[in-house]
Amino acid sequence: MTSPRTHTPGNTPGTHGGRPPQQLDPRDRAQLAESPVSLRRVAALFRPHRATVAVVTAIIVAVSVISMAQPFLLRAVIDDALPHQDVPLLLRAVGGMLAVTVVTQLLGVVQTWMTTSVGQRVMHGLRTDVFAHLQRQSIAFFTRTRGGEVQSRLTNDIAGMQTVITTTATSVASNLTTAVATAVAMVALSPRLSLLSLVVVPPAVLMTRRVALLRRDITAARQRRMADLHSQVEEGLTVSGATLVKTLGAGSATAARFTATSRDLVDLELRSQLAGRWRMATMQMIFAAIPAVIYLSAGLPVTGNGMSIGTLIAFTTLQAGIFRPLMGLLDVGVQWVSSMALFSRIFGYLDLPVDIAPPAHPVAVDHDRVRGDVRFEGVSFTHEKDAVSPTRALDDVTLSIPAGTTLALVGETGSGKSTLAGLLSRLHDPSLGRVTVDGVDLRDLAPEDLARIVGVVSQDTYLVHASIRENLLLAAPGATEPELWLALEAAQVSALVASLPDQLDTVVGARGHRFSGGEKQRLAIARTLLRNPRVLVLDEATSALDNETERELQAALDRLMAGRTTLTVAHRLSTVRDAEQIAVLDHGRVAELGDHDALLARGGRYARLVAARDEGVPASALAA
Repeated sequence: MTSPRTHTPGNTPGTHGGRPPQQLDPRDRAQLAESPVSLRRVAALFRPHRATVAVVTAIIVAVSVISMAQPFLLRAVIDDALPHQDVPLLLRAVGGMLAVTVVTQLLGVVQTWMTTSVGQRVMHGLRTDVFAHLQRQSIAFFTRTRGGEVQSRLTNDIAGMQTVITTTATSVASNLTTAVATAVAMVALSPRLSLLSLVVVPPAVLMTRRVALLRRDITAARQRRMADLHSQVEEGLTVSGATLVKTLGAGSATAARFTATSRDLVDLELRSQLAGRWRMATMQMIFAAIPAVIYLSAGLPVTGNGMSIGTLIAFTTLQAGIFRPLMGLLDVGVQWVSSMALFSRIFGYLDLPVDIAPPAHPVAVDHDRVRGDVRFEGVSFTHEKDAVSPTRALDDVTLSIPAGTTLALVGETGSGKSTLAGLLSRLHDPSLGRVTVDGVDLRDLAPEDLARIVGVVSQDTYLVHASIRENLLLAAPGATEPELWLALEAAQVSALVASLPDQLDTVVGARGHRFSGGEKQRLAIARTLLRNPRVLVLDEATSALDNETERELQAALDRLMAGRTTLTVAHRLSTVRDAEQIAVLDHGRVAELGDHDALLARGGRYARLVAARDEGVPASALAA
């Protein structure tokens, strides 16, 4: 994943305030070659703002034209008002110069406000569209995509588009109109000197660009090392990174690596500043010679033709000011490729197909009448549908869980237990068959209705970096404080929360690091209780806990399971032996089905797993 390359305008020695030309990143060109962008699609983003864009364009043209009045007013002051002591003309000319400045600056403020407003609205629309679209993606997308890549597109690439909208687009229009208006004004002042500028200006502009390009490789290397520095900061100064460094005793090595990277940045910065210095000195001499040539030409009878002092000063002012827009126009090609590459990356995410799509016409649900009868009917599931040799994680599984009963899944690693549990919460859709609740296919339920019907407590409890209150309210935004405490009490964690200085307003820390595994699980149970689901999925909810903590947590789980249809995945016998049904999975198929006593009496796979446990074989034989 690449980050956007943005270039900040600035004053470069020898460019008379013009910014150095941008460099074309080969990754941008490769991005566009792989995923071309339709101009019609880009234009559609601005269609709701077309009136504002038209006004901005008009302001840019107006500012460029109005600014050209300055040199002519200056000529009037020098040639007429001052020599003839014409006070009324002097007042009009000076007042006109002041008016031009005031009007152009005010128009510039309006232009900035309007372009920033359009840019922010377009960015807001894209940002929210991409975020909402990615939330609709299946878990498979997040398992194959790096989290940093998603964050980069949502932040860096879309932020880079702000530069495209508010800087690149307006600078192209402004530079073009300014260059044309300046050239016309120069011709109006002196056609002969304008012809001379046609000979002198292009080499000077090209020399400026060449000097800037000398820094390209050094700047690219500096950006790479800066990215390394940021990565080292992120890896070493987060909770997980700091924990790893401390437990490995790698503090000295990590600090040394950071020091080396920082030292490289110092060297690269020095090289960048000194690159092409002798060329810059040569170019400065060229820029100093240009006015001298113009003054010489103005003084010669052949080329000057009696040119006035005011005309000469006005012309040299225009000639000096034409460098910046010309330099800007030389960057149009690079800006275009960089801008389209940004759009290509964003559109690439927006065009991702949604594997788990919500129904177009969801079935209406009365949550007070949901019983919780669950059925898996001929369910098969294949990982990586486009794989050359796809493997089935589930193969023709048919199971029924009557309302209010418990079905426990056991089996060896890779037998399909967690995959089957994920189908009930619709983290995946079956490749064949269907999963129903009260006879309704899960694919016909709105995601919000399904989330209210099916609650999940998994091994990997996730708490957001916020307060306990905010974590609980994720499940029930309208819950009152007494309801929050009742849920905590039912999960047997109210005493812990009450003992904290900030109680419900205690910040849990990144991923809940402030609490132990058992405490995090109790908070997750309290959060699930607030949703009051009729169907419950317990996916290895206690597997990461020690025996003592598991026993303490089991009481909270028992209260959570009471009266609910429960599908539980566990490897410890104590959590499955009381289930009404136990299904033993083997390579995606149901090998055995029955209660604990019946399966023991059968003497099959389940009985062997129990015997292995009794003989001291590690419990991982039943792990998911």
